[in-house]
Amino acid sequence: MSINWYKYASPATFYGLAGRLIPGFAWAAAVLAAAGLYIAFFLAPTDFQQGEAYRVIFIHVPAAWMGMFIYLVMAFWSAVGLAFNTRLSFMMARALAPTGAMFTFVSLWTGALWGKPMWGAWWVWDARLTSTLILLFLYVGIMALWAAIDDPRRGDRAGALLTIVGAINVPIIYFSVKWWNTLHQGASVKPSGTSMDEVMLAGMLVMAVAAWFYSIAVAFARVRRIILERERHTDWVNAQLERA
Repeated sequence: MSINWYKYASPATFYGLAGRLIPGFAWAAAVLAAAGLYIAFFLAPTDFQQGEAYRVIFIHVPAAWMGMFIYLVMAFWSAVGLAFNTRLSFMMARALAPTGAMFTFVSLWTGALWGKPMWGAWWVWDARLTSTLILLFLYVGIMALWAAIDDPRRGDRAGALLTIVGAINVPIIYFSVKWWNTLHQGASVKPSGTSMDEVMLAGMLVMAVAAWFYSIAVAFARVRRIILERERHTDWVNAQLERA
């Protein structure tokens, strides 16, 4: 039995699908986050170099990954929206931005908590930190641009262009520790393998999946609100509001 995925490009159809998927992703995120935190604080051993302070990486690393990944997903939806003029694509980009900004802020904040005992300073103008700060500014700037333009369709296109141009910053963040002399340590998890303890790695990956599922649940909830606002003059939205 084949599934016609194209029908979900319609905001009206996707609204119902998102509503059915939100509880599953939300509960999965909560369970995985609880399991990840338990591994991080009760099962993972103490690092022989960094001591207990290293445990912040169980939040810092997944947050940093999600901050970059969500931006790339935003850029993807923005490109699809510009190429095919699909309303839902622009809505998805708008729905993802606040969550991406939140994760980027968390990565900077937890990075400062980690940097103070390791480097002796809350902040240094390191290539990785500076490019991540630029990523946060991009998120805030894109959301501010959307808010400044009254016409949603014009705002969608302007925000999409800025998102796509800003995507060049993501590989800069990722490769900054290789391209420049930086205080930030290199990647602990690589395609070729990892030197991390298995329990540490498991905790970090569980937290990363929890953050991913959380992002999906929150983005779907937010896009449903955006759909209702954008489609408020249609009959199907009026029917939804009457049932609510």
